[in-house]
Amino acid sequence: MARIKFQMGKRRISRSTGGDLVILLMLVLGASFMALPMIFAISNAFKPLNELFLFPPRLFVRNPTLNNFRDLFILMAKSWVPMSRYIFNSLFIVVMGMIGNVFFASLAAYALSKHKFPGANVFMTMIVFSLMFAKEVTNIPNYITIAYLGMIDTYWAVIIPSWGSTLGLYLMKKFMDSMVDDSMIEASKIDGASEFRIFWNVVMPIVKPAWLTMIILVFQELWRTTGGNFIYAEHLKTLPYALNQIVAGGVARQGVGAATTLLMMVIPIIVFVFNQSKIVETMGTSGLAN
Repeated sequence: MARIKFQMGKRRISRSTGGDLVILLMLVLGASFMALPMIFAISNAFKPLNELFLFPPRLFVRNPTLNNFRDLFILMAKSWVPMSRYIFNSLFIVVMGMIGNVFFASLAAYALSKHKFPGANVFMTMIVFSLMFAKEVTNIPNYITIAYLGMIDTYWAVIIPSWGSTLGLYLMKKFMDSMVDDSMIEASKIDGASEFRIFWNVVMPIVKPAWLTMIILVFQELWRTTGGNFIYAEHLKTLPYALNQIVAGGVARQGVGAATTLLMMVIPIIVFVFNQSKIVETMGTSGLAN
């Protein structure tokens, strides 16, 4: 059997063609299994009502139709708050949340990674511990804090808590540890650059994969937010809230619900596909860094 040999560092590894085929087959099977929910969601969006209620359910649509999307757009047009307002609310929350999260998390990561100060290890330990808790744990403290600041029923009630996400801070700190050489920072200081200029002009371009990853993570989190217990005014509600209200109309709107599910999935998937290489690079670097 033919052997395939290649160099990896200083170690010489050999693997048979059969082994490569087995690995490829396992990857194809794994990818197919993980793609089933997406395929099912796409298929459901084009199913007429009689196919949606079949038991056992069918994976693929037999008689595709666009009626689900047509009904969704008709219901959206009848909303007493213009649908464009819901879209603007979602986009504003998402954009402001992404900008604030990247900026503040990067500043904190730069301080923890490149500056030695008392308590730095304690802060990092607290950040790591915070990753173990579900976001629901912080709902009550967040509500109390936002209410004290007088921001209930405003966009900022959703935006500001997103700025404190520790996952992006952790990834950014680890990426800076491994990718940003201390000698570059020292050279910039010798040239007379200020601390913020070093951070913005030297460090941030190097860690671009990390902050692009943070943007995607925050986007996926905020894109599906409904405002929860923070926003009550109808004209401040988000697009997911409006779509959920449409779907809640009963059994007759199951087709509309399937179309809504697909529309809410499409945009995050597109954003992820165009930036997946950056995510892989960031996750790999952050996982290998100490």
